[in-house]
Amino acid sequence: MSLANVLSLRARPADRIEHYGTGSEHVLEMWHGGEKTAVVVHGGFWAAEYDRSHIRPFCAALADQGYTTVAVEYHRVGQHAGGWPGTFTDVAAAVDALPRLVGSRRETTVLVGHSAGGHLALWTALRDQLPDGGPGVPGNRTEVKGVVSLAGVCDLVDGHRRNLDDGAVHRLLGGPPDGLSARYRLADPIRLVPSAARCVLVHGDQDDRVPVSQSVRFHAAALAQGGDARLMILPGTGHFELIDPTSAAFDAVLDAVRTAFSAPGYLAPTGSESAK
Repeated sequence: MSLANVLSLRARPADRIEHYGTGSEHVLEMWHGGEKTAVVVHGGFWAAEYDRSHIRPFCAALADQGYTTVAVEYHRVGQHAGGWPGTFTDVAAAVDALPRLVGSRRETTVLVGHSAGGHLALWTALRDQLPDGGPGVPGNRTEVKGVVSLAGVCDLVDGHRRNLDDGAVHRLLGGPPDGLSARYRLADPIRLVPSAARCVLVHGDQDDRVPVSQSVRFHAAALAQGGDARLMILPGTGHFELIDPTSAAFDAVLDAVRTAFSAPGYLAPTGSESAK
């Protein structure tokens, strides 16, 4: 399956649009569902030419499954305020604005990210490991219940070494790991484990954009540090099937989202009352 296949999909318009900041890309699109909120961060190797439009069918399908779904837009490489650290602080600010804009709480919120969005979702869930003054570390940080990484770029140093998308990691951070070691330490999810949130990693073994070894490496590192991490490798599955709600992989993605929400401490709804 190609990107063109994903771009050919159509979705119903979002039910609501909010702005979490003053920048042109500080936009949240929402599809109404249940009391549990899935916050979706799109991929595209952090590049300006790929925006949230390709993730809308996936978001609408999640909402049809009973999740209030929020698509996060952010400044990307090639745009003013994109790259380091603006791309990171944008996503962090979006998540921190959710209680005010959406009414979500830790027990009812899971991050879902695809490809580069998987990197940003994992990084956002791991901000408790960042030092004071690090990017995306405000005084009032919002926690999330779990995070689902779909074919995520989980190891930036390895991604740079593999030259993913002809230098995408280099463009994101502005240089190589040997010259920017402190920056990579702050930006790389695999160097921030463990997370307080459950991390569920889903990856196709036929992915030709982001190798499955990225998720395997992160999973092993998280477990070694005592983290709550799960790995689902899907046989015969490529990169884009994971965000195509018409593909066979979508059932596995839904299972991953349920697994993230089922981490210890989740408050299931009672009767007509929402979990708090």
